[in-house]
Amino acid sequence: MATPKTSKQELLAVLNSVLGKSAGSPIALHEPNIGDHENELVAKCLSSGWVSSVGQYITEFETGLAKFTKAAHVIAIVNGTAALHLALHAVGVKPGDEVIVPTLSFVATANSVSHCGAIPHFVDSDGDALGLDPIALRAHLSANTSIKDNQLFNTKTGRRISALVPMHTFGHPMQIAKLVEVASEFKLTIVEDAAESLGSFVGNAHTGTFGKCGVLSFNGNKTITTGGGGAILTNDAELAKKIRHLATTAKLAHDWEYIHDAVAFNYRMPNINAALGCAQLDRLDSFLEAKRKLATKYSEAFAECDTLSFVAEPNGTTSNYWLNTIRLNTPDLQTRDELLSAARADGYLCRPAWNLLHTLPMYLDAPRANLPVAQKLWQSLINIPSSARHCLGDI
Repeated sequence: MATPKTSKQELLAVLNSVLGKSAGSPIALHEPNIGDHENELVAKCLSSGWVSSVGQYITEFETGLAKFTKAAHVIAIVNGTAALHLALHAVGVKPGDEVIVPTLSFVATANSVSHCGAIPHFVDSDGDALGLDPIALRAHLSANTSIKDNQLFNTKTGRRISALVPMHTFGHPMQIAKLVEVASEFKLTIVEDAAESLGSFVGNAHTGTFGKCGVLSFNGNKTITTGGGGAILTNDAELAKKIRHLATTAKLAHDWEYIHDAVAFNYRMPNINAALGCAQLDRLDSFLEAKRKLATKYSEAFAECDTLSFVAEPNGTTSNYWLNTIRLNTPDLQTRDELLSAARADGYLCRPAWNLLHTLPMYLDAPRANLPVAQKLWQSLINIPSSARHCLGDI
């Protein structure tokens, strides 16, 4: 009888079989794929002289994103964090409010709430889809909030809870339809953090289109990149008009006068970034196909493991598999860290999930629900190399 393999042996065997040994240079977690088309459009932008916050590529990029996501309105923003901050501000989050966010998320989700002068209120995760758990949220809100004058209040702090920011973790769509029901029941406005999930769908609906508005990111490690950049999606024409105005310093149109009618933001995406985005958007379908092929290879390989499992897209959804993810079948922080050390020593730049947000020093006193599932996920999740380049040659 064969001796059972350790978690470390299983992980390294799969990475080696799917990716091959790193030849000198480490294999990155995720990296941009930049080619001749990107160079061509960026060069055209440079030669035009329109490199800042006005230009044809901004319009083309917004139009392309709207066509792909089927959002009625898209506003290109300088980065994903700024987009989330502006979206929360635009839907009416006020200083002193609380905003519901998952503790298992990138820090920008909570920081954007803080940038509004509001307080993040941390809730637990779904152990399968990894996003915010609507069942746990309903139970938490039922026990700790009350509705007065059509607004939700935390009965322990007395503060208004004005919004809810679900995040589609590693690109996997969360249970957003059920969350919409909870939000409606408790009078909460949804701003979707879809920063990681361009190309992910629930049925035929793109992530980021279920709430009042949603946010995408195009950082250098995302499925497509604009270098730095983000976008806000919404189907609300008046909200889109407001967001576009606030993103552009709230300047009123005039041939020469500088008239601004609100304290606003300089958050518009530069044209040169949008030129790169247009070229990347032209290749999005091939990136998504390659990433799905890579995920399939991982899924098949990890199915043979005893101690590790591959995190697959939830039923009824299509994930972009932005970051392929595995989990320890038995959550254990020491084992997780041993696997990370071993993988990185072999040249595979794996990483853990983010430290839970409620444990960060600036959020230690923030309100929170019970968080048992998020704690187990933090102890068990590992992201593995996920760049489209690993399978682009296969399509």
